Amino acid sequence: MKQIQYLLLLAMMVALAACHSNEANYKAAYDKAREKKTEVIDDEFAALIKAEKRRDLTVVNGDTVRLVSVYTNVTDGKPSDALRYNVVVGEFKQLFNARTYRDRLHNEEGFPSVILYGAVDRDKKYYVVVKSFQELDVAAAFLKTIHEHVKMKILEPEPWILERL
Repeated sequence: MKQIQYLLLLAMMVALAACHSNEANYKAAYDKAREKKTEVIDDEFAALIKAEKRRDLTVVNGDTVRLVSVYTNVTDGKPSDALRYNVVVGEFKQLFNARTYRDRLHNEEGFPSVILYGAVDRDKKYYVVVKSFQELDVAAAFLKTIHEHVKMKILEPEPWILERL
């Protein structure tokens, strides 16, 4: 009986030792992942990517601006403060983060910022608007000189214009 127990214990130890990963397995998996990552994209697919990135670009008074049309609701602020064209300087998934950034804009810069809630490409977010305009050309002119008006760090890599539908 004792011999059977020892044999079962030895068999379990061998089975467990065979299961664990070693450095060679990790290196093989890493090399395989690197090969997939460095695959070359054909020219047709690269052109589609570039076209998708330019999809929201509009020329206004000779300047190219990103203009996205979205159905939105005013979350924080007076509905009369959110006009048709809104310069977005931050977008957040959490309302708390949007409010914190909006409060900083108001306290440090004096902008009566508004928070809009809407979905761009099924991605629902809260958009912090620094200023709203009724005319697109005026919004584009403000966007061009936004770093002269807003001194604090703007969270968006490139601020853009949101058109409320």
